[in-house]
Amino acid sequence: MATEYKPKKIVLAYSGGLDTSVILPWLKERYPGVKLVAFAAELGQGSELKGIEEKAYKSGADEVVVMDLRREFAEQYCFPMLRAHAVYEQDYLLGTSIARPLIAAKQVEVARQTQADAVGHGATGKGNDQVRFELTYMSLAPDLKIIAPWKDPSFELRDRESAIEYAEKHGISIPVSKKKIYSQDRNLWHISHEGAEIEHTDSEPNWEACLTITSPLNKTPDESEIVEIGFENGNPVSVNGQKMPGDALISTLNDIGGKHGVGVALLVENRLVGMKSRGVYETPGGTILYEAHKSLEQICIERDTLHYKQQVALQYAKMVYNGQWFHPLREALQAFVDHTNATVTGSVKVRLFKGRAMAIAATSPHTLYDDKLASFSMEGYDVTSARGFIDLFGLPMKVAQQAKRW
Repeated sequence: MATEYKPKKIVLAYSGGLDTSVILPWLKERYPGVKLVAFAAELGQGSELKGIEEKAYKSGADEVVVMDLRREFAEQYCFPMLRAHAVYEQDYLLGTSIARPLIAAKQVEVARQTQADAVGHGATGKGNDQVRFELTYMSLAPDLKIIAPWKDPSFELRDRESAIEYAEKHGISIPVSKKKIYSQDRNLWHISHEGAEIEHTDSEPNWEACLTITSPLNKTPDESEIVEIGFENGNPVSVNGQKMPGDALISTLNDIGGKHGVGVALLVENRLVGMKSRGVYETPGGTILYEAHKSLEQICIERDTLHYKQQVALQYAKMVYNGQWFHPLREALQAFVDHTNATVTGSVKVRLFKGRAMAIAATSPHTLYDDKLASFSMEGYDVTSARGFIDLFGLPMKVAQQAKRW
């Protein structure tokens, strides 16, 4: 019989939320003498990280590492995904999915710096995050052991209610209660909400209770607002003519878009692990950027290339959702995406009104849009070429139809 592995030092992905807050003391009980490093990534959670070091120490951490990763998150993760124009199942802009590989990669860095022999996370055995964390660990540090308490047979906390009771018993402050039981994940790109009434597909979510960075439509302005986004090589670089780093740019658009109720999605998605789940996602800034980027690609990328890129976007989105950020195929797809976006430079105006973001104007020094060709005028266009083109293009259809009569 194999001897159970007993880690000496674990770097735990720590958010200060319910799950990881109860896991810290539980790990101390599970592995007597183990050293715990609580790793917290600042990805734009707002006030959620306030006092997180003190909280982690009180919960059982021996060391606490907090990294501000907002700019890296925006420019090295969100923007490459934006260039790909990746959307999972038509609606999800992958806010949680895209953050997990970065957190896990930095965990590995901290593990090396602190001589830890294991990394851990608080994702449950029913969700996607367990896969995203663990695939990244496996890709970057296959020698490190993975500690996943929710999959440990001795882990007795099998639902959020029991976790709350455990936290209360151990004097751990948590940002939820049995009355407000949403599971939320927030970062610079979005905030997600699951649980409570959202889980019931036969009813509408309580928007007043769950919306956090986006105004309900009945509280949005009665006049529209136009925002102008500048792009260079597919990357957003300015808002209304003001250049800014990626994290500031997303934050600025979150404020503007949130005010107008932009970027709220309610969907039932297919989880990687098999079941369907229903969630509310708020992605105001990201929604504006996707709309603007789409408009600029439409005038800057040649037709066949654009159509093929749309197919690539589906595969890219699935890989991000599935936690395969460091997969060789995702990296190869990124090379294709970045090649296509080399000319996606210019500016786009987007009108915001009552939850809608609509690109209304786009300009680029690399535009392929020809006003004369697009007009109703026949100047510069040989209309006689169309007859032969249609005859040849439609020939397979014609032959197939004739064959039905034989």
